[in-house]
Amino acid sequence: MADDLRDLFKYWKPEGDSPGDERDEIQERKANPDANPYEDTSERENRMPRSLNEKEVKVRGIWGSQDPNRPDAPPKQTFVLLQDNQGRKAPIFIGAFETMAIQMALENVTPERPLTHDLLKITIERMGGKVERITIDDLWQGTFYAKITVNYKDNTSIDLDCRPSDAIAIAIRTRAPIYMAEDVIEAAAKEDE
Repeated sequence: MADDLRDLFKYWKPEGDSPGDERDEIQERKANPDANPYEDTSERENRMPRSLNEKEVKVRGIWGSQDPNRPDAPPKQTFVLLQDNQGRKAPIFIGAFETMAIQMALENVTPERPLTHDLLKITIERMGGKVERITIDDLWQGTFYAKITVNYKDNTSIDLDCRPSDAIAIAIRTRAPIYMAEDVIEAAAKEDE
């Protein structure tokens, strides 16, 4: 049955797109065995482009909720708290590994061997790039979205889609500014009330 459904929607596109375009993309992927097989599986962009009206935010710290019955246990849930210059706060819940990565960066702890975020920083720098900024640009269905902007010496730049927790960990390590879209700050501040 799954194959029937897949075949039913094989060439379907939203109104305004021509079905021939997708067939051409499928043929191109079949013709290029070196193409990334996962490129087509990312979620579709359902959010409308808009003016971000970005505001710089600062990391105020990391907090977690503790089980009162087990004070020696690690926090159940942690969040990184961002704040803009108007005092509006945006908590972003993060996982245990991201908590450790951000906390180590905030405390200037250097591990003996590079961790994942350190490795990404080193890779970007060795390839001639510099992290210019990160932007938390959307809050959609309870999920924050972010981009890391990397500039190169030839004046080209790329945006890397990533989780905000990873972007924050890298921004702290590279001393890059963190920006948040105005409507994301407003939405996060309302949820925090």
